[in-house]
Amino acid sequence: MPLQVPPAPAPALRSVLTALGSPTAVREAPTPSLRNAEEPTTAELPLPVHVLDSITEEGRSATRLTGWRFLIRSGGRSVAAAETMLTADGWAFSRFFEGPYIASTELALRQAEALPETYQPRLLSVPGLYMLTLWLHGDCAADGAEGHPAATDLLVPLAPAPPGIAAHRPHRVAELLPVLTLRVTPGPLLGSPA
Repeated sequence: MPLQVPPAPAPALRSVLTALGSPTAVREAPTPSLRNAEEPTTAELPLPVHVLDSITEEGRSATRLTGWRFLIRSGGRSVAAAETMLTADGWAFSRFFEGPYIASTELALRQAEALPETYQPRLLSVPGLYMLTLWLHGDCAADGAEGHPAATDLLVPLAPAPPGIAAHRPHRVAELLPVLTLRVTPGPLLGSPA
């Protein structure tokens, strides 16, 4: 089934397009693939980036929107990504970057399109584990900037995933959140009462 990509805020897209059109911004970006792109570049597949701040003992998650990520394509392939962030003045370009998460995101999106259900794709970052997942939200009509992972949503860890968590294997939120809770929750310090 096709994914229902949420529309990015127009100012976020404009800020990325302005940065792409700026020779200085592209030249100073730490992205050789973007700097060396010989064909025109486009900003595609806007995905809202949410951060998992906490998981309650009941298994509910607290997330917040931190930005929008766009894949930057040139010559039929992704060469980089661009992120925007919300500032006091609205959406602003944050940075260009490249690395393994770009190809991993594309692979996870292709896999998601082959699923029998339709989902709204988002990104969910788990900073405590240095982990990024493709979050497949079941409510395709929802505002991509809002909401929390539902128990029936899918999380697809992107590569590189933390040890013991398989990349590109879809997990229901209800199954993966307890594992993440155990991993993120710090254990007792040595010498302290348990």
